[in-house]
Amino acid sequence: MFIDIKGLLTPEEVERLRHIAGELKFVDGRLSNPGNTTKQNQQAEEAGPLYAESAKLVADAFNRSREFKDFAMPQRLAPPLLARYEAGMKYGVHADAAHLPLKEGPLRSDLSSTVFLSDPSSYEGGELVIHIGRAIPFKLKPGDAVVYPSTTLHEVRPVTKGVRLVSLTFIQSLVREEHHRDVLFELGEISALEGDKMDWLSRTRLEVVRQNLLRMWSGA
Repeated sequence: MFIDIKGLLTPEEVERLRHIAGELKFVDGRLSNPGNTTKQNQQAEEAGPLYAESAKLVADAFNRSREFKDFAMPQRLAPPLLARYEAGMKYGVHADAAHLPLKEGPLRSDLSSTVFLSDPSSYEGGELVIHIGRAIPFKLKPGDAVVYPSTTLHEVRPVTKGVRLVSLTFIQSLVREEHHRDVLFELGEISALEGDKMDWLSRTRLEVVRQNLLRMWSGA
């Protein structure tokens, strides 16, 4: 299961990130995945106050998003990283690495996220394509995000014109198993949508079941 979050970033935050991207140094994206010859992009150099500001802006947006928290049930969030695709660049079909080496210790990548920063009309190609039985392309508005299981095959189609700017991050969830997260998310959605129509006892019993499942399925 995946989710797209509309307006994760405010327009002001998008503009600030675009400005930061214009000031940052970008390096070969294969530095973070040298074994993948299909990866052709650029990523921000992870040093200096501007990089730290860009990561904090995006992380803060995730932390305030109820939609994201309900879906991902996050435990840890990797520092978001700006990535840029110019004409001719792409990222072939792949699944993300199981663990990311961070200063605080390895992060298990249960979920991945792309936050779109460029206006979709400003570049051609460059769709994020998630393969779940069929190819599902995403080319969202600035500030919108898509969150999906890191185990899922996905790719970035070649950019043929313009520049595609995004922010990428990875999430370690409190709930490791994808199907467990899906069940908990659906129960939460039912409670939110139907709760006012249910008598209080039934609503309470539903929430007890959800919390007990969360307790059962949470952990490293």
